[in-house]
Amino acid sequence: MSQGGIERRGLMLVLSSPSGAGKTTIARLLLARDDNLTLSVSATTRPMRSGETEGMDYLFVDQARFDAMVAEGAFLEHATVFGHCYGTPRAAVEAALVAGRDVLFDIDWQGTQQVREKAREDLVSVFILPPSTGELERRLRARAQDPEEVVRGRMAKAADEMSHWPEYDYIVVNEDVAQGVAEVTSILQAERLRRERRVGLHDFVETLRKGR
Repeated sequence: MSQGGIERRGLMLVLSSPSGAGKTTIARLLLARDDNLTLSVSATTRPMRSGETEGMDYLFVDQARFDAMVAEGAFLEHATVFGHCYGTPRAAVEAALVAGRDVLFDIDWQGTQQVREKAREDLVSVFILPPSTGELERRLRARAQDPEEVVRGRMAKAADEMSHWPEYDYIVVNEDVAQGVAEVTSILQAERLRRERRVGLHDFVETLRKGR
């Protein structure tokens, strides 16, 4: 994509958080407001939920196909979460980055570690924290889509998930959704201006220096 007349390589914006901290809400608002941001569609062995669409929410595959994709090296990252496998197909992401489009990832800390190992230069990682444990539990129960035992399991896992915050580039405490979106937007805008990502900058500056 050209930004101010300067070609730019896209970036990978990773949002992670414990379940219920608000990353999915923030991600949806970012996508709705930013035409150059596209969602990375993960492959998963999880059954499709009501209201989900194949190819938009997830690529729904069986375990055999998922295992084959792992063996082929087709994933940037993959992990097992709550008994189901998830993975990010590499080819679609790389094509977007080359075209100057930014790709949004909604993945956990395990997936983020794998992406960092394979593509650190393209990665911008943001960990989203809830304002309190009580608020996290309230949000989980307010969703009313998971049975009680699942809520308890997510709360138990949250403490471990939050221990990985030092591995991220940025931390956002999501007390207010509008403020959280504004903070992540600021991060995205700044990272887009990094010299290393503006691959057309050398030619642009040379043109300025020669008075063209």
